[in-house]
Amino acid sequence: MLKVIRCPVLTSCLTSCLTAMASCHEFEVTVHTSPGPTCGTFSRLWLNLIGSQGETPPISVCEGDHHLLPGSARPVRLRADGPLGRLLLVRLRLEARTGFPDLDWHCSRVEVRELAGGREAGPGVTGAGPEGEPQVQEFLCDRWLRPAEGDVELRSGKCENSSSSSIPDANLHYLKGFAGRADPWAGFAELEEVFAHIGHQNRTAGFVKAHWKEDWYFGYQCLNGCNPLMLHRTRLLPPNLSVTSDMLRPFLSGGSSLEQELENPVFLPSDAGCDWLLAKIWVRCADFQCHQLVSHYLRTHMLGELCCVATLRQLPEPHPLHQLLMPHVRTSLQINLQARMTLLAANGVFDKASGSGLEAIPVLLSRASDRICYASLCVPEDLKQRGVDTLPQSHYAQDALRVWGALHRFVLCWVDLYYRGDDEVLQDSELQHWISDINAHSFRHSSGFPPTFRTKAEVSTFVTMIIFSCSALHAAVNFSQLDFSLWMPNAPASMRRPPPRVKSSPTEDDVVSFLPDVNSTCRIQMALTLLSQPALDFVPLCHYKEAVFRDPAHCGLVEAVQADLAAISDDITQRNSQLELPYLYLSPGGVENSVAI
Repeated sequence: MLKVIRCPVLTSCLTSCLTAMASCHEFEVTVHTSPGPTCGTFSRLWLNLIGSQGETPPISVCEGDHHLLPGSARPVRLRADGPLGRLLLVRLRLEARTGFPDLDWHCSRVEVRELAGGREAGPGVTGAGPEGEPQVQEFLCDRWLRPAEGDVELRSGKCENSSSSSIPDANLHYLKGFAGRADPWAGFAELEEVFAHIGHQNRTAGFVKAHWKEDWYFGYQCLNGCNPLMLHRTRLLPPNLSVTSDMLRPFLSGGSSLEQELENPVFLPSDAGCDWLLAKIWVRCADFQCHQLVSHYLRTHMLGELCCVATLRQLPEPHPLHQLLMPHVRTSLQINLQARMTLLAANGVFDKASGSGLEAIPVLLSRASDRICYASLCVPEDLKQRGVDTLPQSHYAQDALRVWGALHRFVLCWVDLYYRGDDEVLQDSELQHWISDINAHSFRHSSGFPPTFRTKAEVSTFVTMIIFSCSALHAAVNFSQLDFSLWMPNAPASMRRPPPRVKSSPTEDDVVSFLPDVNSTCRIQMALTLLSQPALDFVPLCHYKEAVFRDPAHCGLVEAVQADLAAISDDITQRNSQLELPYLYLSPGGVENSVAI
């Protein structure tokens, strides 16, 4: 008979080994080089991961003949010998190789996937997604790296397959439970029950629910809601207004005539029942389409993409306006591509849950593009032309003017650094090609966009317009949308029945029958919940990571604009403390530097 002898030393060693093995985490990291013909390098790349509890040792990504070629994706595996915790950063360091050309390298992104025991992590393993898929974190770079720069740290910009339970403002899991229900809402009581779960912590949404039926608040939202760009003051009606059916025929759909249109009723606050309320709901539904596609997508996302592409085409990297603009437009291409592949794609949210649907999107965007003029994109001129610049309750207008002013002063000083006079602006062929490229692919020729730049003032105003549109305006129209839409009757994305052609004194139950069904409502609110969260790598307005902004000539300009914006934030905070409903969306501390979501 064999006798088992227990050795305390051996047992302790085995326990230590097993504990160490259990605490090891293995990762597959894929480094993506941008596809441009000059983006690759022969230099050696060192990479390590940094978590909340530790970091991995640096590992070389390219050894031997494996170089970082243009458009390549280089996978590498690395192991954390101890607990790493939550993954926070990827650190990169480029090191020149002896005997090889010392080339700069343009990194697109780094993707990190956690493995378990050399296999993809399954359910229950840290880093696994909700259905057993391994978690993939994307660390965006989109910049040139040079060996002389030393360490460069990337923050996570996207986490695929991650749990949505951390989103604070709405319970996505609760909404998902309704996503398959194609029935109409049972009544306002059911809508209130859902709102109690998803909107009870949102102060603005609670205010909306309490006042959405009131006429003063209907008007207030035109000034300070998620679409503050539509309201125009009508100063004078022509004394002899004469409109004929022939004049209106090109603008009427379906072969209609002026006489037929005049048969439609004019809804008034004095109407019986819910006629007036239903009319306002229809206006809010139409405003939802204009807000999402024109004020939001066209005037911030598409404008940013237009200027980003023109900048990459026409302005070389050393050009001072390339250096100034890229931090504000660099994310536009990726964000817009994702939007066109998801939200605006077949079977996406707009296809399945929006009243405009996919078919109307190009029509609406085309009409809006024809009507946009350059002055409407420049805040002081736009507010003055619309007659809302001096309204005391127009918090958007007040804040937008101050933020525009701070940005304009910053850009003026930047332009003064590089152009001594207007003649140098005229002689800058790259600058002139840039504005020509923008004009060739933007709005109609009579829109007022400058065909060329003749003065430093023109350049400064145009660049300010781009920065404001991609930062402050996007914050105002994007991060406000969930607050005003959580109580769905205030901003329905679609309607189940056509507009009423006669006054019928509808009841509240009749009003509910017009509202979108349950799954359409939940699709929209889940999308708005995600879109209303700040980016994981949030960069405040006029805060820059790029080395060029640390140059002594630029440091003073950056510090000055940051001080201006900080003072604006303080003033907005003080004003909001006196308001029953604060207006938060243009406080510079909460404004993203670019269209990052």
